[in-house]
Amino acid sequence: MTNIPPAAILILGAFLVPCFKSKFKNVFVVLLPLAAFFLISQLEIGASWHYHFFGYNLTLLRVDKISLVFGYIFTINAFAAFLYAFHLKDNTQHIAALFYVGSSLGVVFSGDLVSLYFFWEVMAVSSTFLILARRTQKAYNAGLRYILVHIFGGLCLLAGIVFYISQTGSVSFEAMAERNWGTGLILLGFLINAAAPPFSAWLSDAYPEATVTGGVILSAYTTKTAVYTLVRGYPGWEVLILVGCLMTIYGIIYALLENDMRRILAYSIINQVGFMVVGVGIGTMMSLNGSIAHAFCHIIYKALLWMSAGAVLAMVGKSKCTELGGLYKTMPWTMVFGVIGALSISSFPGTSGFTSKSLIIQGAIQQHLAWVWLVLEIASAGVFLHAGIKFPYFVFFAKDKGLRPGETNKSMLTAMGFLSFLCIFLGVYPQPLYQILPFEVTYQAYTVHHVVNQLQLLMFSGLVFFLFLPLLKRTETISIDTDWFYRRGGRLFYRISDRVLNGVNERAEQVFSLGLAGWLGRRSRDLPFRLAQVLLYPCWLARGLRGEELREKNLVLQQTLASGAAPVGIGAAVATAFLLLFFILSGLV
Repeated sequence: MTNIPPAAILILGAFLVPCFKSKFKNVFVVLLPLAAFFLISQLEIGASWHYHFFGYNLTLLRVDKISLVFGYIFTINAFAAFLYAFHLKDNTQHIAALFYVGSSLGVVFSGDLVSLYFFWEVMAVSSTFLILARRTQKAYNAGLRYILVHIFGGLCLLAGIVFYISQTGSVSFEAMAERNWGTGLILLGFLINAAAPPFSAWLSDAYPEATVTGGVILSAYTTKTAVYTLVRGYPGWEVLILVGCLMTIYGIIYALLENDMRRILAYSIINQVGFMVVGVGIGTMMSLNGSIAHAFCHIIYKALLWMSAGAVLAMVGKSKCTELGGLYKTMPWTMVFGVIGALSISSFPGTSGFTSKSLIIQGAIQQHLAWVWLVLEIASAGVFLHAGIKFPYFVFFAKDKGLRPGETNKSMLTAMGFLSFLCIFLGVYPQPLYQILPFEVTYQAYTVHHVVNQLQLLMFSGLVFFLFLPLLKRTETISIDTDWFYRRGGRLFYRISDRVLNGVNERAEQVFSLGLAGWLGRRSRDLPFRLAQVLLYPCWLARGLRGEELREKNLVLQQTLASGAAPVGIGAAVATAFLLLFFILSGLV
């Protein structure tokens, strides 16, 4: 079968969305990722779709085990997300989502840095519309900050690519061996999309302001394409171990402080991506398999959690934990699916998180990285605190606030049921996932030692949660994140620019426009009279004019020029004087 870039199906399909009406539009959108999944399953290993660009050979389609794994999960999640959004009639969201998912596939299957950069920027622009589509002032503001951060990240990536090409003469995207300005800037561009602190605040700022369906789609692609690029380009870079460990703890702290349920899940993305970044930094076959497997499973259970939270938001119209509670009574299926997602993210035995995250931790153990293992174990306990217990407890089981919204629609429940099945299936039987990983997996997750240790860890975390429940109850507060610096800095920059630059403009207007220009204007109005007077005055004196006669001649001359008409001789005399002056100056030069 001829290899076709999977991105083409979704991107070209986006242009056809307005051609369909009613439910046919939703059916068409749901079928597109299924078609892309089938195409990916038929792709042959190798590179194709080569083309020349300013003397460089670019590759639109590179197929190997790494790109196939991400291609599979990107299309599976897109199918579930569009099924979840089956009720949606908004063309803007459908088109933006298709471009977003399609460009993510473009990144995954690109064989060179130039093609990757093109799709990278399409991702940034298209995903912004999923935030703006909510059409609230908060969404507009968050969307603006979101795109500005991604423009900065894109510029870092572009600068790194330019440096890299100039130093190596190659545009191929392979594992980076040298550490220089080029590879460093490319890494920075990737880490910004991975939401690594201190560049992580864009995620928790923007994702919760997206639409109900937009949040589900956003949770899967930007950070996971960043994980893909790190796996592809930076395996074994030790600095990523430090960055990943920081992300795991950072996400936990802010998720525990947060009051908004979707912001809890947003910070949880940072925490979970931190595990994947650590695996890339360790760089062994075990840890890289773990990063890829965990990215695969994370997309599933995190989308499930965002679906559960989105269903609550759609039915209740509230998102803060202090305003929710007791919803298990009227939204039982949403609660069940949300709990399955919460158990999966907590690596509960029998769920997908248990069979994927443990690969990364085992990779740290094999490399004798005791401190890394300790941080990851602490982070695992923290995950159960904020996403495993806090999210479902405060949303569904906390003090009843009298909300009786009823269950959400069938398409949403079907999508959540589909992802819940995958969470349990890959948790009980992970072999299908292990078989498509790039390296052979000999690890066995279900040993007595591992299961008992994990259950003890989760039980201890649960005990801590309920013992410190009074401290974990949130109030109507706002947690200050690193976006405070550019929010405040942006306002400060605006005020400084307003006062300094506009002050310079006002001063320049006073000096030049009103002062110098006004003076020149006044002098220019009298210039013809002054020149004519200079030329004619000697003639009048030679004719013997004096006193009153001379003053009358000046007055007549001034009145004549002021009326706009003058004798031809005066104009000729002025022109002749200028010509003489010009030739004299030319001779001097």
